[in-house]
Amino acid sequence: MLVNSFSLCYHNKLILAPMVRVGTLPMRLLALDYGADIVYCEELIDLKMLQCKRVVNEVLSTVDFVAPDDRVVFRTCKREQSRVIFQMGTSDAERALAVARLVENDVAGIDVNMGCPKEYSTKGGMGAALLSDPDKIEKILSTLVKGTHRPVTCKIRILSSLEDTLSLVKRIERTGIAAIAVHGRKREERPQHPVSCEAIRAIAETLSIPVIANGGSHDHIQEYLDIEDFRQATAASSVMVARAAMWNPSIFLKEGLRPLEEVMQKYIRYAVQYDNHYTNTKYCLCQMLREQLESPQGKLLHAAQSSQEICEAFGLGAFYEETTRELDARRAELLARTPEEAADPAQDTSDVIKMAVKFDRRAYSPQITPKMCLLEWCRREKLAQPVYETVQRPLDRLFCSVVTVAEQKYQSTLCFFRICAKGVVKSDLTASSPAICVSICLNPLSLICPGTSPRNWRNRLQPSSV
Repeated sequence: MLVNSFSLCYHNKLILAPMVRVGTLPMRLLALDYGADIVYCEELIDLKMLQCKRVVNEVLSTVDFVAPDDRVVFRTCKREQSRVIFQMGTSDAERALAVARLVENDVAGIDVNMGCPKEYSTKGGMGAALLSDPDKIEKILSTLVKGTHRPVTCKIRILSSLEDTLSLVKRIERTGIAAIAVHGRKREERPQHPVSCEAIRAIAETLSIPVIANGGSHDHIQEYLDIEDFRQATAASSVMVARAAMWNPSIFLKEGLRPLEEVMQKYIRYAVQYDNHYTNTKYCLCQMLREQLESPQGKLLHAAQSSQEICEAFGLGAFYEETTRELDARRAELLARTPEEAADPAQDTSDVIKMAVKFDRRAYSPQITPKMCLLEWCRREKLAQPVYETVQRPLDRLFCSVVTVAEQKYQSTLCFFRICAKGVVKSDLTASSPAICVSICLNPLSLICPGTSPRNWRNRLQPSSV
């Protein structure tokens, strides 16, 4: 078992629950501002996360996990690093561990969703579907506990009988998890059904690990003081708040709820500062407005089709303009850096021959590219075909290609590309510049006139000082 690099305490905590489409970075930061001790991200599916690439976003000072279509799946920042829990949807132990290792250096803990009753989760054997497969639950949690540096938890619902529920949670506890969150409703029950404080209490009195009570919004929790009442009613170690926090995240504030307009404006500021997609911002604000959606401000929000229009609806137009200018200035500064300045300091490129060359398509016929010529050349010389790797620079998220020929890597320092709208990097364009580097190092005429390949080409494949 790996030793956690730091241990997160789950006793006497106020916790923002994981909520789909709600638990993005602006809401998590706002909850922390108002007094939450721990914040969960929304449930993120393991298969989606495994397609993502970790990117340090210096414009926003965030760490982004970016999908192949250039969409940010999970965004976090230094301020929440010691208090954010990454919740995943999974049905496979090895995939779960791979995701945990992908994100563990940027989060405080790893949680597995075992309570979501929605079809998008259960149809893949995730969420509440796991409750009927204790063996799989045990394997997933045991694998995570043994394989990650972060504390592992899970969130469940109660089963049809208390006896079955207690049997399950005892088995879960034996996996070595740090805490368990319990939503006090059955899989088929919805918010209009009463939460079972008695079931949560029975679990809390049975287990030795912290039990986090969830499900008390509206019926039990309408203001800050109600949170402690709910904790005592369930005998839980901590309380996790979902809908009450979604409606007004200042529920965590000891001094009492803040005016909704003030809360919404603060949320919008975070959304703009961290480049939250306007559709997500709009959704979260609509959840806060609730019955006020037909008000003049609600109608303006409903009509908004951009972050700027949302800001203008709440009197934050000037803030949007100022923040946008600042972010654009940061982007411009990063794009002005040389390739060496923008390189990933953690990536060792000392074995790569770099040259300041750029592919000019006008110098070639439409049917021929340096990439094609290099491939043909390698075939004639009985060498393995060139291997191209397209990588993304962490600072400005531009792409470049590195080609490996006969165990030597080549790269141009001039030719970088952004990913196109469909999420595809045009391989011929990105690959042609490093192919020209090979040509210059080995035989300046070879890629222009393939028939001039030298006889001893293989012996000339040595690192160059060019």
